[in-house]
Amino acid sequence: MKASNFIIAILTIGAVSFFIYNSRQALAQKQQEPEETESVEQGTAQDAPIGDIDCPMEGSAREERLRDLNKLKNRTSFPEVQDFDTSVTLEKMLAPGDDHDRFTTDKSAEITGYVADVKVGGIETCNCKAKDPEHRDTHIELVINPMNYVNTQKVIVEVTPRMRNIMKAKGIDWSTRGLRDKILGRWIKVKGWMLFDFEHEHQAENTNPGGDRNWRNTCWELHPVTDMQVTDRPR
Repeated sequence: MKASNFIIAILTIGAVSFFIYNSRQALAQKQQEPEETESVEQGTAQDAPIGDIDCPMEGSAREERLRDLNKLKNRTSFPEVQDFDTSVTLEKMLAPGDDHDRFTTDKSAEITGYVADVKVGGIETCNCKAKDPEHRDTHIELVINPMNYVNTQKVIVEVTPRMRNIMKAKGIDWSTRGLRDKILGRWIKVKGWMLFDFEHEHQAENTNPGGDRNWRNTCWELHPVTDMQVTDRPR
């Protein structure tokens, strides 16, 4: 073999080897990197559907104000210690007077009350107007004095379908039936995000004093509920 041919052969082999090496390195790097499309498809907990219904955080509302309210209702984050407004109590939530600005929706609270009722919530835009109980909120009505109260002395706290699914994954039954069996007629300590549900302004005593159709004291709620425990009656 001539020297020139030998040199060409050596260079060719070197080039091929270099190409193979670079290709293998690029493939290995690609396998180590996360797939961008996978993270988009998985989304975040707050984008997750409620059960088998693909309902966005804003629900099916069209009005911007209501869409913003629904996003608060559908929160799935759990409050940290610094998120709690420790001044909030059931007694303060039940205090009379216009309470539009009494609390703030960027805070959470822990309150203790007696469970007067547990029932399926209404058909609402926050849940894309789902009709089956599994995809609707659970309304829990809390009072201070179980022996002497009227409808206008109730605070509503709500379990949402999204939180229900999160608890189900942990082996905890937060279905309306399951909660009714466990907490109805009991004292509970409940945690959750503060929410002013302005959709009930004309049904709450504090914002519609003396209204014939008032069935609650305030529009302020814990919604969504993030934790609840049966407890003893406060002394």
